[in-house]
Amino acid sequence: MANNFDKIEAKNEARVELHDALHLTGAEISINALPKGASVPFVHSHKQNEEIYGILEGKGKAEIDGVTVPLKAGDWLRISPVAKRRFFAADDSAIRYICIQVRTNSLEGYTAADATIE
Repeated sequence: MANNFDKIEAKNEARVELHDALHLTGAEISINALPKGASVPFVHSHKQNEEIYGILEGKGKAEIDGVTVPLKAGDWLRISPVAKRRFFAADDSAIRYICIQVRTNSLEGYTAADATIE
């Protein structure tokens, strides 16, 4: 009998991609860590997918379309697909964050509207 769930342990690595490990079908999720003073080595955007970032630990900043956005633990940020983005850890602090990537305008139901109470 097949399980209706997948579970993994995410190791404390620079980047952990959960798509294949959890057999995701509707989202791409990664957990990312940058040591203090480091940055993602490229600017990027997307064709169809928005990204949601949750800052788990530390502090840093994002540069989005030329705007600097300070980030700290507890902050959440949504970025539209076409926005050009890059992330940085602070000079005095590492940063650890989760990135959830989903297709823009694909959410048809959520929370109670998508739940079946049994």
